[in-house]
Amino acid sequence: SKFSAKESQFIATKFASKYFQNTLWNTNEGKAIGLSYFKERGFSERIIKKFKLGYSLKKQNTFEKHALKEGYNKTVLIKSSLIGENEDGKSYDKFRERVIFPIHSYSGKTIGFGGRALNPDAKSKYLNSSETLIYDKSKVLYGLNIAKQAISKTNKCFIVEGYTDVIAMHQNGIENVVSASGTALATYQIGLVKRSTNNIVLLFDADNAGKKATIRSIDLCLKEEMNVKI
Repeated sequence: SKFSAKESQFIATKFASKYFQNTLWNTNEGKAIGLSYFKERGFSERIIKKFKLGYSLKKQNTFEKHALKEGYNKTVLIKSSLIGENEDGKSYDKFRERVIFPIHSYSGKTIGFGGRALNPDAKSKYLNSSETLIYDKSKVLYGLNIAKQAISKTNKCFIVEGYTDVIAMHQNGIENVVSASGTALATYQIGLVKRSTNNIVLLFDADNAGKKATIRSIDLCLKEEMNVKI
């Protein structure tokens, strides 16, 4: 049934998140590459744990092998966007050799992942989970599960471009902040913010893409009767 398919994806992504965190803190590669990257970015251990950041190993199929050994179904892992399959049916770990940013629902369930490659030869620097039964990127704001109380309290929400922007602001004591993760805002996302405040401040990058996203987002915010600043 649809319900159990969704439920199994929640269970698989939660398991993956624990695995990636464990890899970051308790393996030599995780510590040497992942943890040192986060610390270079100025993130404290407390903040790294707060956002449940992780690391995925370089050796191919490490996550898949571990998950199968723990009794997870391969089809569920594929449908959860944790492993992928080539044309010839060979499977691969989607987030191999990346630092991991888990994406949480409004209520705090793990629903997907963002991964940043640290290897300069990687095809894409950033990689997100594909759409699944539990993850629709136009309906999620990164960091909202942690930020919603601060947004209500300050009656204002900062919206930034990337995961690390959200984390850096938390690191500096500003907690009423979320990210639309590299896409322009969608109406549903503004609705999520509106549960806590009518005041939005857009803090996008100053490059062309950032400017375009800002202008698109202003229009949408005004249409949704939000007060918007830049």
